[in-house]
Amino acid sequence: MPDILNISCYKFTPLPDADILCTTLAERASALNLKGTVLLAEEGINFFLAAPPAAIYTFVNALREDPRFADLDPKESWSDTVPFRKMLVKVKREIIRMDHPTIRPAASRAPSVAPATLRRWLEQGHDDEGREVITLDTRNDYEVDEGAFRNTVDWRLTKFTEFPPALRTHKASLADKTVVSYCTGGIRCEKAAILMRNEGLEHVYQLEGGILKYFEETDGAFYDGGCFVFDERRAVGADLAITPLQSEGKDKPQQPT
Repeated sequence: MPDILNISCYKFTPLPDADILCTTLAERASALNLKGTVLLAEEGINFFLAAPPAAIYTFVNALREDPRFADLDPKESWSDTVPFRKMLVKVKREIIRMDHPTIRPAASRAPSVAPATLRRWLEQGHDDEGREVITLDTRNDYEVDEGAFRNTVDWRLTKFTEFPPALRTHKASLADKTVVSYCTGGIRCEKAAILMRNEGLEHVYQLEGGILKYFEETDGAFYDGGCFVFDERRAVGADLAITPLQSEGKDKPQQPT
C-alpha cells in the first residue's frame, strides 16, 4: 500500500492574524518535513500537503486546536512518493481569487449537496422535487479536459475571475433548474454557488467537498475521466489513484487560479 498521505482542505473563516499564522505554520510544516502549499488570507485557509501519515495528522491536529479550524475535514488520497517539491506557506488577498469582494463565505455559506445525494439525483435524472439537475464546472478549461461530470456545463474558463462575467452571460439558461456547482475540492464551487444565489438563481447548491469527496464517498458514477490535481500526480481517478493525463501541454499551476 502507498505510504504517503496527500490531503487537501480549506476553510472560510476570518483570519485577521494571517501574517502571524503564516510564520507559525511555516515553522510547524518545516519541523514535520511536510511538502505542499498553505495559503492564508483574511477570508480563510486553503492547503495541499503530503508526507507520511503521522506527520500529516500531527499538523492537522495542531491546527484543530485553534477553534476556527476545529471542524477541518481534509480529503485524503495516497501515493508512493511525495508529489510536491517544496513547502510554501503564503499570505494572499484571497485563498481563491474571484475579485468579487461581496462574496464572503465565512459570513454565509451556500447550501450544499452531499456526494451520495448528487449521485442519486444524476441516476434518477432529477432532484427530489422533480427539477432537472445541471452540474456546472467552475474549474479552468485544462482541468475540465481531464475529466468532468457527464453532460456538465463548461464555460471554458481560463481563470476563476472569469466566472462572474460568464455567469451574467449564461444565467438565463440556468433558471428554473437545480444547479450543482463543483470543482476539485469545494473552494471555487462554494464561492460560485454564493454568487449565483446573489444573482437570483434560486435552486443552487455546491457539491460538498468537490470531486475528490465525490470520489471518496461514491463509486464515481456519472463522472468521466480523471480529476486534475495541483501536484506532480497531475490527475487521479475515481479510486483516488494516479491516472494517465488525457492531454499534455504546458506546465500547469501548482494551485487553482
